[in-house]
Amino acid sequence: MDSKTIMKCDLKEATFVIPIRIESSDRLRNVITTTAYLLENFDTNIIIKEVDSESIFENEALPILKDILDVNVNVNHIFEKSDEPLFHRQKVLNEMIMEADTKIVINYDCDVLLPLESYDEAYQSILHHTYDIVYPYGSGMYQYQVQATDDIVSHFLQTLDFSYLEKHSKKHTSDFGWVQFFNRKVYIDGGLENENFKAYAPEDKERFYRFATLGYNIGRINDCVYHLEHSRGENSWFSNPYMQSNMDEWEKIRGMNRDKLLQYYSNQNYLVKYKK
Repeated sequence: MDSKTIMKCDLKEATFVIPIRIESSDRLRNVITTTAYLLENFDTNIIIKEVDSESIFENEALPILKDILDVNVNVNHIFEKSDEPLFHRQKVLNEMIMEADTKIVINYDCDVLLPLESYDEAYQSILHHTYDIVYPYGSGMYQYQVQATDDIVSHFLQTLDFSYLEKHSKKHTSDFGWVQFFNRKVYIDGGLENENFKAYAPEDKERFYRFATLGYNIGRINDCVYHLEHSRGENSWFSNPYMQSNMDEWEKIRGMNRDKLLQYYSNQNYLVKYKK
């Protein structure tokens, strides 16, 4: 990467929590790209937790990051060895949320990029108590699905030219996934991530519905989100064997009012270990 002087955006009171399982070469490229983008442009905290049979991040991503970056690779990488084929993303997220010690936590998909201003606006909105939760992209046709290659992401990281990514993208809808900025206390008080969802699931819809129904102040930034496309297996598509039970969980919860949600989440066994 060409050396350049960058004034980093101050996100010191935030922690990006990024759950990963690197199952393909395009997912590896995406993890490298998004991590490099965050490290070069933000003064912040990053926790990456990887659950797999071996650490692809340490063996393959980390050496590349150290080679291409002009900044320190200051990432708290946690590796948990597991031969379980399905990736329990919600559990991994909860563990990182509890590991974080900042006022703000950012539930961050490793395949996602946002314009620099979107991160700062979302961060400031929570830091100054304008919102409890911020979705830093619009609802509707606000997603660019980027058909990335090594050359495309390399050019982007050197130029930060989002219009270049757009030339290699198609527009699509966005709704509740990708990335959310949370007041950490609100995240915990509201029940964290629902660990009854396993692997690919409608947890993004449930999360929005729950925190809105509980009365938290949710904001949006009507800007675009850039999703680096990747191949999809059981952990990121409807072929997930837990899909039916996940849908049943969502159908049950979407009919609950505020009082029923509070009662339901006060009795979730998975929350006991975090309350301790």
